[in-house]
Amino acid sequence: MTAATGERQEQEQGQEQRERQEQGREQRERQEQGPEQRGRRGPDRGRWWVRRRGRLCRTALAALLAAAVVLPLSAATRPTIPAPPPALLPARLTPATLATAYEANRQNAAEAARMAAAGGDPSRAAADRALASPSRHLLHLDARGTGQVTEVFGDLAHATRIAVLVPGSDTTLDTYARFHTAAESLYRRLTHERRTHDRERRRTRVAVVAWLGYRTPATMSATVLTPGRAAQAAPHLRDFLRELRTLTTPGPASVALLCHSYGTVVCARAAPALTGLGVTDIALVGSPGTGAGSAAALHTSARVWAARGAADWIAEVPHLRADLFGTTVGFGTDPVSPSFGARVFAAGPGGHSDYFTLGSASLANLARIVLGETTEVTRA
Repeated sequence: MTAATGERQEQEQGQEQRERQEQGREQRERQEQGPEQRGRRGPDRGRWWVRRRGRLCRTALAALLAAAVVLPLSAATRPTIPAPPPALLPARLTPATLATAYEANRQNAAEAARMAAAGGDPSRAAADRALASPSRHLLHLDARGTGQVTEVFGDLAHATRIAVLVPGSDTTLDTYARFHTAAESLYRRLTHERRTHDRERRRTRVAVVAWLGYRTPATMSATVLTPGRAAQAAPHLRDFLRELRTLTTPGPASVALLCHSYGTVVCARAAPALTGLGVTDIALVGSPGTGAGSAAALHTSARVWAARGAADWIAEVPHLRADLFGTTVGFGTDPVSPSFGARVFAAGPGGHSDYFTLGSASLANLARIVLGETTEVTRA
């Protein structure tokens, strides 16, 4: 047994002893109360549950922090899924070649579905088959491994404002449907806003891009607590945004980066290198921290926004950052805290996966950010 393992066992035993003492104290208090008091679910009991939930979350985080030290920083891999290499696309995409790229990637998805089915993976085959639908506009696709895909909603070639969504942990081709739904909901909200408002807004042409351009960490892994995957992803996000500048006509569009969960760490890593790429706004939702101590530390000219739903469990994650044996663990300052300095907007009562839910306050505000209507964004 390693020293780290022994120390972790001692910490767990100490925590268990404290929990038993707490349970004993609570049991004695209930015995001293009358029946009427025991049946009451008032403010005291509510505060007790909040304290207990916080203790449980901190205990879970402590266990993950220990795992980050003593376990390899890589997720478990599933058996290799047969898939073709990415489709051959024009060396340089332009507005005129978008349709060609979409068709080539749909055919590639269809071939990936056939290979996954033949390889005995019906779940991946179904996911690939959905991407091969004639209605899908795939700018990039790599169906190998956990998979990467960039999907367009709307007329990208003629867009004047573009939202680029950057996902968080556990987003792969197998789970891509939920990310697709989030991007589609945003596009529906944007087009509704455009149709139902004044003439100036109706002249705004919008597109949404779902960018799954990196290997996301698993939620239950040590990797999700470190910036390693974000450091790998940031250059790819920057390169994609540079490519995006050449895909609209007659000129480049304004871009809003909408970053969720671990995706906020990716966006923060990329932010200093995005100058000149048309990024006007960066929105951080459901963030565990970004690795930066403040919005100013992102070194970006873009407006920096942040929001967290009232029921988002990420609020219970301690905003710590430490170097442990050469590995950075945690992401530091909470982006919705005053000390971070972001423009904090209302996200409503939703949870960690609800920021792009149709009808939600968060989606309405994200749409306003994309449209550049910053004065209409409701603040938290």
